[in-house]
Amino acid sequence: MLEIVGLDATAEAVYEALVDNPPLTVEEVSGATTLDRTCVHDALNTLEANGLIMRTEGGSQVVTATPPDVALEVLLLEQQERIKRTRLYMEQLAARYRRAAAGRNPADLIEVISGRHAVAQRVEQILRSTSTEVRFIDKQPYVIAPEMLAPVEAEMLRRGVPYRGLYDPVGLSTRDIQTEIEPAIAQGEQARVLAEAPIKLILADRRLALLPLRSDPHSIESVLVVHPSALLEALDALFETLWRTALPLPPVGGRGAEEEHGLPQEDARLVALLTAGLPDRIIARQLGLSYRTFQRRIGGLLERLGVRTRFQAGLQASFRGLVPPPDEHADQKPMPHDSPGQ
Repeated sequence: MLEIVGLDATAEAVYEALVDNPPLTVEEVSGATTLDRTCVHDALNTLEANGLIMRTEGGSQVVTATPPDVALEVLLLEQQERIKRTRLYMEQLAARYRRAAAGRNPADLIEVISGRHAVAQRVEQILRSTSTEVRFIDKQPYVIAPEMLAPVEAEMLRRGVPYRGLYDPVGLSTRDIQTEIEPAIAQGEQARVLAEAPIKLILADRRLALLPLRSDPHSIESVLVVHPSALLEALDALFETLWRTALPLPPVGGRGAEEEHGLPQEDARLVALLTAGLPDRIIARQLGLSYRTFQRRIGGLLERLGVRTRFQAGLQASFRGLVPPPDEHADQKPMPHDSPGQ
């Protein structure tokens, strides 16, 4: 926990022992932590250098912890100041990089990353460095298993970075929407479903785009990383156009939703998948139903909603607030940026 202020596990263990006990001698610290004297001496020197302990003068030296709320607060403030200076330096370097990029060979505006490991590493690096918005078109094949990127998305959403995702129906048919996609929607991801995704794409902060080098339905061995350029602007415009025409994949609530809308959880999920435009057999598979059972569920849902057709069911779902209006984000303005792609 204290690694952020420069303390290793040994120093942290020694400090905790001193916090939990009255002043201790070096021998007593060693006994309390089961560390040898050399490790204890090194840890105490580190703690003293950071102002976390005080030593008594005299022959039988004892050590006591400095109040944590005082000592650690000082260290954290120093760390924040270092981060602030580093961030300022990063911004200066980024400005220099953009100026240099303006005079680069046009071929340098596109990188080619080859090898599944290198591609996976670069994808995660770009996602974690995003600060404004992540947009993506989810389509097979996958270089990184979607469940491996789920913790990254959850972390970015907690940090306040919006996610907007467009899903290809074929890809959705291989995913477990209930366990893989609904949790992300519940955390804040805005998800929509396309009739058919033309490409696989990731856009980060309007400064970078990643897409496969070749259109191969079975594997991805290389990707293109597109830097600020007319091509990046075109990919940005493509995403926004597709976003406006896609159907929302709404979140499915729990007991509260059932009470509010009068629909059981399983029917609410069925409505969500129907209004997203997914084919019947894909919906049946997602719900773990046989096709015949699925058809019976559809009939029961229509009866429960008091309608006779799916179109009427969709209108009822929208009227009851079970799904957001399709154009909810159609007029979303691009984030401010200094130059194309920034």
